[in-house]
Amino acid sequence: MRFKTLVMIVAMVACANMGDLMLKRGMNQIGAVQLTSVDAALQGFELAMFNATIWIGILFLFGFIASYLTVLSWADYSYVMPVGAVGYVVVTLLGMTVLHETVTLKRWIGVGLIFFGVLLVGQTNPRTTEGLG
Repeated sequence: MRFKTLVMIVAMVACANMGDLMLKRGMNQIGAVQLTSVDAALQGFELAMFNATIWIGILFLFGFIASYLTVLSWADYSYVMPVGAVGYVVVTLLGMTVLHETVTLKRWIGVGLIFFGVLLVGQTNPRTTEGLG
């Protein structure tokens, strides 16, 4: 069970991060959405609904939901969520390399703490309860 759980967590993290990355790229293509009036907000919504990059992001996020639900049927929530937090490391790396964002030392320290927490939780048994699945 451990191997398939880890494979599904990798799929979960990959889909979540690709989805978020595509949403960010799509919103960069649209530009800042103005909430100064109902018309401006509706225009931003319309631009988002007809942006292919945003739809690709949404499809990846559907993949995340499917893999997340699947892995939760195999492993404890208290295992899945902390191990899935490795996505915070991945998203920071993607933000820096793909989106060319500046990542400060404080952020890297926080990401490092998350990474070491993931390593600790990852060494535990994914399922501590008996039940369906």
